[in-house]
Amino acid sequence: MKITVLDGYTENPGDLSWKELEALGDLTVHDRISYTESPQIAQAIGDSEIVVVNKTPLSRETLEKCPQLKMISVLATGYNTIDLACTAEKGITVSNVPVYGTYSVSQFAIALLLEACHHIGHHNQSVHQGQWSKNPDWCYWDYPQIELEGMVYGLFGCGNIGIHTARIAKALGMEIIAFDARQSAEAKELGVEFVSFETLLARSDVIGLHMPLLPFNRGIINKDTIAKMKDGVILINNSRGQMVVEQDLADALDSGKVACAALDVVSSEPIHADNPLLKAKNCILTPHISWATKKSRQRIMDTTVQNIKAFLAGSPINVVHA
Repeated sequence: MKITVLDGYTENPGDLSWKELEALGDLTVHDRISYTESPQIAQAIGDSEIVVVNKTPLSRETLEKCPQLKMISVLATGYNTIDLACTAEKGITVSNVPVYGTYSVSQFAIALLLEACHHIGHHNQSVHQGQWSKNPDWCYWDYPQIELEGMVYGLFGCGNIGIHTARIAKALGMEIIAFDARQSAEAKELGVEFVSFETLLARSDVIGLHMPLLPFNRGIINKDTIAKMKDGVILINNSRGQMVVEQDLADALDSGKVACAALDVVSSEPIHADNPLLKAKNCILTPHISWATKKSRQRIMDTTVQNIKAFLAGSPINVVHA
């Protein structure tokens, strides 16, 4: 059984082990092949029967060139880079990792929020650059300092990550409201108030995007929806960048309508040099690392091994469908 990992570096830059996968077959690991359509992808797959992939695209054109392929195991929850219509036609099983980063991603969402409130990174850098030692007062701040007690956190999405984010935000004294078609009992027990999307926009001091990318929410943060938000709202996004119309958000940041955006994701990654958010005021950007704690990545590795074992045993698990 030939198993090929197409883009293993982000999952395992050297601090994890591929040994459990090696035990399942003849394993080849590529740190990276291509994140755009390329003949190299099919060449790397060759006659492999199982492919392990994160963000390398697997298009119909590529899959047509890989007749031996029987399974694709995704090192993530999202699988939008795979042509599922083609895999269904060819009987290729696709499995993902549905839950792995709840704690890491929610922790990072709150870290982004606290950075927006205090700009700790900026002030740390300013101290190291000598600004404090030259200051005539005993302290200074270059950005307004924001207390979260009593403010409203609006969750756009209240699944596992949204619920855990709500727990932390509630501990900071925030009121939690949420928009989600599924209103879980766990969230209600926590005191989350479910509201309409319009109400979420109108009431929230902070809006956090905690929903997977779906057809209805692509570009949902745009000039029209931003206009319905409170003046000075804070936007947090460590879910999917495609939910935001980036030029509209940049304009809102520059005008002050949005006080700060703290984003771990953008519409095209790695970020393009001409992305308008790079020049927008009060925009904090990190390189899609919410998921990347070692514990979180180990869960991905463990589930991937389980997915492949189950497939080899004839009872696939965590299967996704077109």
